[in-house]
Amino acid sequence: MVNNTLTAVPGIRVGQITDLEGVTGCTAIICPDGTVGGVDQRGGAPGTRETDLLRPLHLVEQVSAVVLSGGSAFGLATADGVMRYLEEHGLGYKSNSGFIVPIVPAAILMDLGLGQPGHRPDAAMGYAACAAASDEPVAQGCVGAGTGCRIGAMMGNARASKGGIGSASIDLGDGLIVAALVAVNAVGDVIDSDGTVIAGLRSDGDGNEFIGVLNQMRDFARAERPGRPPAAQVTTTRPAVNLDAGENTVIGVVATNAKLTKEGANTVALMAQDGLARAVLPAHTQYDGDTLFALATGEIPANVTVIGAYAAEMVAQAIRSAARAATTLAGIRAANDVSHRD
Repeated sequence: MVNNTLTAVPGIRVGQITDLEGVTGCTAIICPDGTVGGVDQRGGAPGTRETDLLRPLHLVEQVSAVVLSGGSAFGLATADGVMRYLEEHGLGYKSNSGFIVPIVPAAILMDLGLGQPGHRPDAAMGYAACAAASDEPVAQGCVGAGTGCRIGAMMGNARASKGGIGSASIDLGDGLIVAALVAVNAVGDVIDSDGTVIAGLRSDGDGNEFIGVLNQMRDFARAERPGRPPAAQVTTTRPAVNLDAGENTVIGVVATNAKLTKEGANTVALMAQDGLARAVLPAHTQYDGDTLFALATGEIPANVTVIGAYAAEMVAQAIRSAARAATTLAGIRAANDVSHRD
């Protein structure tokens, strides 16, 4: 079986737990021993854990696992379960005093408005994701952290498109792999390489046409408060734009079996954000918490600039794959669902 997902990187394992009643879930990425980590965070509404530790000049360089989760800030609890699993299996930072401390950065996205109230990713879900982890090709679409994702939800669920998990990888030769896994819950539309909208804000009526988030944002240009256009701009024929309703972000991981320093891993994470900007329009808004982690397992010496360039391309491909793999769920139509609304 051809594996064109994150687990094409040797040693990387991925586990996902999906709660369809809660329309939420989490995705755990378990790293081989010695994996170096980095991070790049953009957008104005992040929800993260252990990102400062990953930056240059800080002591710890190696990462045990990364968790992506729904549940907004509640979803950060999944990292506790991941830590428990890793400690039980002897995986983590070995302190001078003899303790094993798993290093588990995490990022979350907002999906609380979907599904049964009170269903939130928790430590038990994080533990279960680790127990389910494998090196099989990663399932894509409405699974794991992507279960409750939406794209272009500024006018509500009826005019949004379903988001989800997407992944992509490339072999640069001699077994040097660069890959990405992304949970796509973006304010903006997901666009193809030619600028065509793949998934995003739909027209009113039957909603079988994508109208472009940037076009609708014109109503919001002079808003004094988020989600509330000035009174002079509110009309009876054009509904008010509400970016707050989107509660969005794109979170993900890029991984490679290249040998990189911590500074190099952070450079790769920074460059990988360019892929997000290629595939999401607009990207990195004040209403997003766009966060990408970078993992380097250290097998093959490589040029950090080349790795970063392909990491950006894999992020763009993974985002588009997420939009195409998503299926209609919780009243939010998938991009390829052209049925008329009830």
